[in-house]
Amino acid sequence: MNKKKGWLRLLMALATLALVASACSSDATSTSTDASSDSGSESTDGDSGTEVSTDPVAVCELAYYTGDFADLGASLTADVTFPVEEVINLDPPLGREWQMYSEDLGTVGEAQAARACLERHNAEVVVSIAHGYREYRDFMIEYWEENDAPIGPSVHGGAIPGNIGGSGDEPIFRAQGLDAGLGTSGVLYAESIGAENIVIFQTEVEGFILASDAAEGAADVVGIDVLARIRAQPGQPSYRAQVEEIADLEPDAVIVQAGTVDSGALIKQAAEAGLSLEWIGETGWTQPEFIGTLGAELVDTQEGIGFAAFAHDDSTPAWEFFSEKWNSTAGYGDTFGDASDLYHFSTYDVMVQTALAVEAAGSYSASAWAPAMREVGSAPGTECFTYEECLALIRAGEDIDYQGVTGSGDYTEGGVNNVTAAYTPIGSDGTAGTPVFLDAERSLEIVDAVAPLAECDGAVCDW
Repeated sequence: MNKKKGWLRLLMALATLALVASACSSDATSTSTDASSDSGSESTDGDSGTEVSTDPVAVCELAYYTGDFADLGASLTADVTFPVEEVINLDPPLGREWQMYSEDLGTVGEAQAARACLERHNAEVVVSIAHGYREYRDFMIEYWEENDAPIGPSVHGGAIPGNIGGSGDEPIFRAQGLDAGLGTSGVLYAESIGAENIVIFQTEVEGFILASDAAEGAADVVGIDVLARIRAQPGQPSYRAQVEEIADLEPDAVIVQAGTVDSGALIKQAAEAGLSLEWIGETGWTQPEFIGTLGAELVDTQEGIGFAAFAHDDSTPAWEFFSEKWNSTAGYGDTFGDASDLYHFSTYDVMVQTALAVEAAGSYSASAWAPAMREVGSAPGTECFTYEECLALIRAGEDIDYQGVTGSGDYTEGGVNNVTAAYTPIGSDGTAGTPVFLDAERSLEIVDAVAPLAECDGAVCDW
């Protein structure tokens, strides 16, 4: 009996020692991991004595893999991936490599995708806050107040009113101008070819509704009669009823604000019904899916097919560098079409300028990045045209004036890029032709007159 008690005491003592050893081991492992993380993620700035992260920068794209724009998803992701992997990461700003993530918004919605970028990936760069921003603006404003992050370059933010964004408090900078400008440009081109009346066709998507509103307002300003505004749900198997309505109206031109596949299907069904009209569309028509749906053989059956938006400047070193690299890099030009696609070059421009602004600001903080976006893209400063050239100038202590593929790197007070309005015809082979530049000054005047602004009371805005 005494022996058993002795053994029990010994076993209990051994168990206690094991628990202590285990706890000590656990503490040691935890401390080691934290130390390793600290040494790998931060370094000391010799000048300021502050700690600077060296971890990869999470760059999270709000992507379109499902939903109304699913046909464009892979191409739009490639547009973001290209400048990150093929240009910026060769010598990343502040020495921190950019790591790409994509969160699909088509099924869960933009608000949930944006939250995933922040909560799942701790994104310091969120790419393409867009049409759904109104639904989660309050959340983002609060997040920016608390974190001074993320920074927000956007390719698809044209539906956001022009008086929202462009500041450290709301750091959204848009690459393609306002969606209202697309509708306005379409009407200006219709006017230039002598159209006296038009039909506006739209699918019920916020950006297309906004552009159609602008087209209707612009038509009133320039004196063109809008015979009808035809609305349809996106993704319909047939647009025969709408084609018949257009045929009965006999318009001089049709302004189309609809997705790539929907637009191609509409014109294809119109051609098959024997119509020959002037079709003026939007930026999605640069995508291969448009001609893939329409069929290049039907282009010459119409009076004209083209899109009114903006154009690149092909006379500068910026275009020479970008177009050659895009078209010659496997997985880009050979898969998603020529560098002249508006999404390709506008995304490249805003991402490159974003990286340059980070280097110039010395920080990924929104409050530092937003003013730096203006500084690196505006005069005065040494004009430069490529990321490598501009980055070297910044590191040499020079003020730069980035001149990109879309032209000037200037932004409005609300963070909207100064793009050049143009109409681009689609040729017989289904490829984009030479852009026809529109009156830039008049275009801006009309956009200012018809584009809706958010009504704000302090930080609370409604649109």
